[in-house]
Amino acid sequence: MSGPGPGEGRTAERLRGLARGRVFWPVVTLALLLAYNLATNPHFFSVTIRDGHLYGSLIDILNRASPLMIIVMGLTLVIATHGIDISVGAVVAISGAVAATLIGGQLVMSGGMQDVTRYPLPLVVIAALAVSLLFGMWNGMLVSLVGMQPIIATLILLVAGRGVAQLITSGQIITIYYSPFYFIGNGFVAGIPFSLYIVAAVFAVVALLARRTALGLFIEAVGLNPVAARFTGVRARSITFWVYAVCGLCSGIAGLIVSSNVKSADGNNAGLLFELDAILAVVLGGTSLSGGRFTLTGSLLGALVIQTLTTTIYAAGVPPEVTLVVKALVVFVVSILQSDPVRRRIAALGRAEEAAP
Repeated sequence: MSGPGPGEGRTAERLRGLARGRVFWPVVTLALLLAYNLATNPHFFSVTIRDGHLYGSLIDILNRASPLMIIVMGLTLVIATHGIDISVGAVVAISGAVAATLIGGQLVMSGGMQDVTRYPLPLVVIAALAVSLLFGMWNGMLVSLVGMQPIIATLILLVAGRGVAQLITSGQIITIYYSPFYFIGNGFVAGIPFSLYIVAAVFAVVALLARRTALGLFIEAVGLNPVAARFTGVRARSITFWVYAVCGLCSGIAGLIVSSNVKSADGNNAGLLFELDAILAVVLGGTSLSGGRFTLTGSLLGALVIQTLTTTIYAAGVPPEVTLVVKALVVFVVSILQSDPVRRRIAALGRAEEAAP
């Protein structure tokens, strides 16, 4: 019996090449989750237009995933340098707390409800992002200049950040009565949620710097071997410092979206466990925790997988007490498939089948 023809062999080789790619399993996982939702809900892919705005399950997933997608872009750069930042959730809370405090929490009634703010919205946004950037720079200083282990340095802010957010809000949940601020997380432009434009803008800037300049290569060099990178002229400490600063800034942007979504600031619960979802999203996307090569697109796919999985679990009526267990199992399976030993094993099996008569 004759073996497979040249065309079939090339197709099989292409499929194996795709399977070895870092974004293959996140794409497959996302496709399976979407297919399951479509099977259980025939209208899952339906998108309707109401008042000029797009509505539907897919739009809702993208909108809800936007804060996480922004965070993972900054965290991907940190992990690529063989670092970690577990304080992103705390910075989300701090950013929202700063914005809410500057806007104020009082509602003026004068012939009806009126928008109230103590300071102009551009100043509020700039201040919240500046504070977030400073906390990111604080993490970068501890890691690059002081020499702390990244997990210890960011653990300090993880613990203290919640306290800082509650100090800013005086331990209260501040309700925001200012509709222009609501537009950040709830507004629409040309029918598309405004938060997705923010995601696209952040991605464009980060991708431009990381993939269209030498910065991406420097980040990978620092992650693979910081000593060798330093000997070749790469300013490893400076790069490490600034990737943590960028991560803080991304967390601050996400914090504005979160606080705008819920129209309030809660220093205790805002951004809670975001750091875990962000790390899982980056790993699912194919970026190794050991540093080196990274993929921004894969991280975005990982964030979409996390959000789609969360939506699927809720839609399936899984009891709340087992939700995290189901989520952990799916992440565990995909992470195993993403691991280098398993990927090498799959590639070896493919070559063995091709060599068999």
